[in-house]
Amino acid sequence: MKHREQAVSMFNAALSAADPYGAVIKALKVGNNALLAGAGEYDLGPFARIVVVGTGKATAAMAAGVEQVLGKRIDRGIVVVKYGHTRKLGTIEQIEAAHPVPDAAGERGTARILDLARGADERTLVLCLLSGGGSSLLVAPLPGVTLEDKQRTTELLLRAGATIDELNAVRKHLSAVKGGRLARIAHPATVVTLILSDVIGDRLDVIASGPTAPDGSSFSDAARVIEHYGLAKAVPSRVASLLERGMAGQEPETARSRDACFLRTANVIIGSSAQALAAAREKAASLDWRPEVITAELQGEAHDAARMLAQTALRVRDGMKPGERRCLLSGGETTVTVRGSGTGGRNQELALAFAIDTAGRQGITLLSAGTDGTDGPTDAAGAVVDGSVAPVARNLGISPEVYLDNHDSYGFFRRLDALTGEQHHLMTGPTGTNVMDIQIILIERSTVPAG
Repeated sequence: MKHREQAVSMFNAALSAADPYGAVIKALKVGNNALLAGAGEYDLGPFARIVVVGTGKATAAMAAGVEQVLGKRIDRGIVVVKYGHTRKLGTIEQIEAAHPVPDAAGERGTARILDLARGADERTLVLCLLSGGGSSLLVAPLPGVTLEDKQRTTELLLRAGATIDELNAVRKHLSAVKGGRLARIAHPATVVTLILSDVIGDRLDVIASGPTAPDGSSFSDAARVIEHYGLAKAVPSRVASLLERGMAGQEPETARSRDACFLRTANVIIGSSAQALAAAREKAASLDWRPEVITAELQGEAHDAARMLAQTALRVRDGMKPGERRCLLSGGETTVTVRGSGTGGRNQELALAFAIDTAGRQGITLLSAGTDGTDGPTDAAGAVVDGSVAPVARNLGISPEVYLDNHDSYGFFRRLDALTGEQHHLMTGPTGTNVMDIQIILIERSTVPAG
């Protein structure tokens, strides 16, 4: 593909701008025995201990930044990270666990974090680190619900194509730690949370299901999500019973803004997709592309988003002059309602659908990838395609439509790469960050108009 390398360089620029280690170093400062965190300043004199807790795909890198800034001032620390997303640390312990479906390792790690939070008092500063993926990695089922119940419920909602808001509304109400409950448990400690955002609008109650932020959702909201996707009879009976008790007022709700714990809690956004898209845009301009961010809130079904992006790219291409080069950028997080038996992720599915919609059209290249380096339950970050992908695949006896219908985008690109020797799959490995997904569309109008 003609412009693959340039698209990848723009993606790498976006990753560098969203580096969690650098974001922490920039946001967290110590001077004159005071801690500066964003716009907040905390006199360290009254604190006997500084404890670090956290969860998410980018938390290991964030923890490394905290150790660089605070050093020996840290008394203890535990973070739960996704398998393979570790980093060399000193004082702060790392516990690896599963994402997107929680596992026993995450449950054990969360129990240890809760022990640290329960041991905090008014002379404790709790520094909490959150990034995308924390909703699955920080897992502590409420009494009456098991880990297996949460796993089953999460799997059902993911396969049904539930949005992140819908997933979190349910997960918060099955959890002893989400929905502000971590801040409630740590009270009366001072809690300062540094957040790398992976959600549209940087909503504090959504990122990692808001363990240190006030929650506005209810047991009724969670039950409506289950009902909306027709899962009332499919979810475990213990989950249904808990939601029923909650709606009847027999279970305590998630933490509200009026809770006393939030008088001593601050949440600071230190990085988001905005910085990543800005860096990709700057890189594109340096490579003589005319860049434009068309949306930072891409969402909905991946194939629908692909169709919108393809139509936009074709419309832009038709209006370009010969020799003109345009770069369209978008960011966000789509969903996939799984009805087939294949393997893939939202970025690979988006790329495959885009390839079908732009089949045979010259001069259009798309990169779609997750900034965390993983796309769904695969080892790919995403894929890079152009107008030749679908025709080449068909000539090789591979039907793009069949693979798309079976939600087997990973299988499609793996087979295509094996047969052609090209690299449509984008393999980065864990990047250490997570600020949603990025799409880069490069459009070049040939100096000789195509027939």
